[in-house]
Amino acid sequence: MRNATLPVALIAGGLAILGWNYGWIPNWNTLVAVALVGAGVAIMLLDGLTKQSMVAGPVLIAIGIGWYGYFDLGWRLRLIIPSLMIFAGFMMLAARFAPLPNAAVKGVFASRQNDNRQP
Repeated sequence: MRNATLPVALIAGGLAILGWNYGWIPNWNTLVAVALVGAGVAIMLLDGLTKQSMVAGPVLIAIGIGWYGYFDLGWRLRLIIPSLMIFAGFMMLAARFAPLPNAAVKGVFASRQNDNRQP
């Protein structure tokens, strides 16, 4: 596994369930929003700046902000959903044309030089 998307999503989901079940965060919607934003930040930190992390990280952060805005601030879905779609599309286009590597060069899950050695 060379990217951090799945491990970070599993950790964020597990922490969200633990936080809810043990009463660490009293509001479920706030917990989900914080977990989504935290997962987006963690993906960008662990993977480094790649084409995939440039899309996945900010989109998760935007979804977390939209979740919080809908449940706690009273934003309407007719504003949130199109805004998220437009933002995700812009991020995909920016990642497509940005001079970024496809795989992590620096970061926790970056491939090491000695991975191609024969035993």
